[in-house]
Amino acid sequence: MSADFMLRGGQVVTPHGVKRLDIAVGGGKITELAEEITGGPALDASGLHIFAGVVDAHVHLNEPGRTHWEGFETGTQALAAGGATSFLDMPLNSSPPVLTRERFEEKAALGQQKSLIDFGLWGGLTPLNLEQLDELAEAGVIGFKAFMSHSGLDEFPAADDLTLYEGMRAAKRLGRVVATHAESNEFTRRLTEVARAAGKRGVRDYLASRPVVTELEAVGRALLFAHETGAALHLVHLSSGAAVALAYEGKQKGIDVTIETCPHYLHFTDADVERIGAALKCAPPLRPKAVQDDLWRELLAGHVDIVGSDHSPAPPEMKTSENFFELWGGISGAQSTLNVLLAGGHHARGLPLEAVAALCALNPANRFGLPQKGRVEVGADADFALVDLGASFELGQLFDRWSQNPYRGQTFRGQVKATYLRGQKVYENGQFGEVRGQLLKPV
Repeated sequence: MSADFMLRGGQVVTPHGVKRLDIAVGGGKITELAEEITGGPALDASGLHIFAGVVDAHVHLNEPGRTHWEGFETGTQALAAGGATSFLDMPLNSSPPVLTRERFEEKAALGQQKSLIDFGLWGGLTPLNLEQLDELAEAGVIGFKAFMSHSGLDEFPAADDLTLYEGMRAAKRLGRVVATHAESNEFTRRLTEVARAAGKRGVRDYLASRPVVTELEAVGRALLFAHETGAALHLVHLSSGAAVALAYEGKQKGIDVTIETCPHYLHFTDADVERIGAALKCAPPLRPKAVQDDLWRELLAGHVDIVGSDHSPAPPEMKTSENFFELWGGISGAQSTLNVLLAGGHHARGLPLEAVAALCALNPANRFGLPQKGRVEVGADADFALVDLGASFELGQLFDRWSQNPYRGQTFRGQVKATYLRGQKVYENGQFGEVRGQLLKPV
């Protein structure tokens, strides 16, 4: 295939190393990788590092039904500005949630109209739709998302043990992954009731209502069900090193499990929640620095597979209350995943560039059946993030719908200069192209 253009002179980052290479692009694909490619139009990438476009496996863009929280247009602007070229959207908080083929097709059509980058869709796994899992798989869901505690929305109820077990059996038969929000419903519900009955309403009261043990109990249960059913399990947004260690132990014993954490758990601590407030409320909550240090140790040891943003914004009025329990729990972070990993945390923890490429691109593409994504190699989609690792900048220009973003004002090193989707420029220096995303289905 002839080349439409070349990226010349960049440092190409792959999970196997960093090397100065020219990249030829034709028909939206990578057609050649070599130390020197001659001829044809070329873009000078010297001085920049070229990463495969980020595949954000955990995003809430809430369309249709709650587009005023966040929608495909603004959400994908933020993603593209952060170097993402693909995302996997969760079945909530769109309304109604994606529990049937009809809801899947409605959401997919909106995404193809409005999304700037490629996307896949998760389907829900709840007590309401066990009979619809087959039709969702046939429609093309990435996998099934279940909550082991209250989701915050009554229309997306938590999966009781039997629902989760039966859902995993079905997912095994259908060849799909089950993603679980692993917090014990019994623990979190009772601790919240006790705290609120005692009139507790502060930041520390909320944090105390969701201790690490609530995560560990649910992770252990999800691993047991995955072991019994043989299902592929994806543990989303683990917040503690202890939870990662427990899940990794299960993987070593042969359970088909992947482990995800989020940038906010790596970048912020409970002290930041007290300082910043509502913009950092989430579940599981942010942890003390010692717990964060444990999480980093697990990450650096290679025990975490995927880092996803869990971007979940809400309008300012839902983030305003004197009672911290009443605030919507969700963090806006679609634009910052790559920056947090490149920074290596507050103390430059030494995360290699190769590991960054694996955590936010190659591993999610592999886990969720997207072989054309997440890699800089011949035949793959020409999805790139061009990053100036020498550039230090304060994050001020944000593209998601609301400004309650905890990363605003944070200083990062390593600025995304441009993002390419299938060989087309979707973002450069604060401006967006006319590209439209395509629906991704697992293969």
